[in-house]
Amino acid sequence: FDDPGIFFSDNFSSEDQQDQSQINFQTIKKKFREFLHFGLIDLAVSIYKLGDFEEAAKEVADEVTAPRPLGEEKVEDIQIMLSSASHHVDIRNLQSDEVSRLVKVAGIVIAASGVKAKALTLTVQCRSCQTSISNLPVKPGLEGYQLPRKCNTEQAGRPKCPLDPFFIVPDKCQCIDYQVLKLQEVPENLPQGEMPRHLQLYVDRSLCERVVPGNRVTVLGIYSIKKIGKSTRGPRDRVAVGIRAPYLRVVGIQADLEGRGYTSGVTISSAEEEEFRLIAQSDNVYERIARSIAPSIYGSEDIKKSVACLLFGGSRKRLPDGLTRRGDINVLLLGDPGTAKSQLLKFVERVAPIAVYTSGKGSSAAGLTASVTRDPVSRNFVMEGGAMVLADGGVVCIDEFDKMREDDRVAIHEAMEQQTISIAKAGITTTLNSRCSVMAAANSVFGRWDDMKGEENIDFMPTILSRFDMIFIVKDEHDEARDMTLAKHVMNVHLNALKTAEETPEGELSLKFLKKYITYCRRQLEAIVRIAESMAKMRLEPFASERDVDEALRLFQVSTLDAAMSGSLTGAEGFTTEEDQEMISRIEKQLKRRFAIGSQVSEHAIIQDFLKQKYPERAVYKVLHFMIRRGELQHRLQRKMLYRIK
Repeated sequence: FDDPGIFFSDNFSSEDQQDQSQINFQTIKKKFREFLHFGLIDLAVSIYKLGDFEEAAKEVADEVTAPRPLGEEKVEDIQIMLSSASHHVDIRNLQSDEVSRLVKVAGIVIAASGVKAKALTLTVQCRSCQTSISNLPVKPGLEGYQLPRKCNTEQAGRPKCPLDPFFIVPDKCQCIDYQVLKLQEVPENLPQGEMPRHLQLYVDRSLCERVVPGNRVTVLGIYSIKKIGKSTRGPRDRVAVGIRAPYLRVVGIQADLEGRGYTSGVTISSAEEEEFRLIAQSDNVYERIARSIAPSIYGSEDIKKSVACLLFGGSRKRLPDGLTRRGDINVLLLGDPGTAKSQLLKFVERVAPIAVYTSGKGSSAAGLTASVTRDPVSRNFVMEGGAMVLADGGVVCIDEFDKMREDDRVAIHEAMEQQTISIAKAGITTTLNSRCSVMAAANSVFGRWDDMKGEENIDFMPTILSRFDMIFIVKDEHDEARDMTLAKHVMNVHLNALKTAEETPEGELSLKFLKKYITYCRRQLEAIVRIAESMAKMRLEPFASERDVDEALRLFQVSTLDAAMSGSLTGAEGFTTEEDQEMISRIEKQLKRRFAIGSQVSEHAIIQDFLKQKYPERAVYKVLHFMIRRGELQHRLQRKMLYRIK
């Protein structure tokens, strides 16, 4: 559907196979030839014929799969999902010209309602003469229905039926599942100082429960309008006649379930890839990247190296018992004011592919994690993700970390270590992903760091400190020579501020290049202990060397151990053995080979079958768990049956 000038071929099969034993598509071709010859705009205007398209697909499936085994005689309904690589529109650029047309938008799902039922066809009955009318079609989407005003049944000796005599018979209506989502613009595409725009999404049938708040999605749908509900607050809040609220009726959805977010959609050319590999093979790539971190800030080399490690990140470990260890690095900058802590945070926000910047005083527990609010239209509770959910796959920068209330700081304990956020509010019980690094900046209790006070300078609980991999104490040393050097550097920064961005200093990488290089490296080596791995990623190497471990130990020494916080960090990481990985891979391949797409099998039967082949039960459950999380399998019938989606 991308190119309106290309028509679909009428030949469903090759000419040498046209015999009586082949399936006869002639009636189907004749019935839907007009539909298939629509261009993009014509398709969008006549989009309600998608129902006819789905009926055609069902007829073809009926003929292709016949004869079917006993118990599966009925063909299930088919839902057509469209996909397009072009016609992308930003949420803030959607205008009235786009109404009733196909549009493609990208964003973050920040709220999701529960699954409800909507009528596809209605059956109505007259109150007066008891006449029934069945299969009244209902418009798709969030538009309402229109009942007949008059009953045209005439019976001798009976008076005419009154006006509006019909009522709906719910038991005889054909219904489908639907869900309403709330889509928000991605933070990296948001203009400076602007509020993010939102768009309501309508998804139905198999698209329900596909995404949760925090998922980054690209949706293709029909830009539609609906009536705004009447106000119940009195004449002052009455809605003007003719005003319609926009929403998107989704006909195709692509969700990023790996937590890579923006990085999964970035296209990197072969020339750029070659340039990345040349930099990765150079001996001083680690130092070059560290020098490129906030070049306008003087000194703080070790802090810049730790920021580089945070941006590249380690790798998540899946343990044999199914648990995971985080691969993201958390850094805390603690110390005197005027030491460029906030500037470093601002730079990280600009260079990270996904980043959310927030201040401790203006952040609540619900704003950082997730909140449950009441939908003003349906009056039902919906869940909205906070900053750590929106930054899934990126970095959260929290300034003024010491100004946060203790209750709000406790809320991010789970998000920092387990990288999930569990919610149990207002009848909603769920878990959201927050696979992000945290970079925080805080001042000491006395404003400036007092060497005589020791640990009294830090007003943090050991529980929150143990979740930071590196804790730097940044002091403003009283040294005249250093202050003179610093003053000269500040003057040079101001004098060179008018130079063009192309004139980057020798040995430093530009902001745009560094951002793409981070994206490329994070995407590449997903199979490789956090700080050492991030340095191996900078060189695009699959293994962390002894040199990387030595540098990781040195960074840990100059940060956390020098801050007198030794012993408070978490213990050693666990690894999945190579034998376990090979066995899991064998089970998954065998499962995919024997389990066809679109079929469903008893979970107990699958496990018993693998146990007969001497596979451990734990490994089989682990493979099933991974495939369900990736969206390849789905539980049905009270979790007794497994259905293969892809």
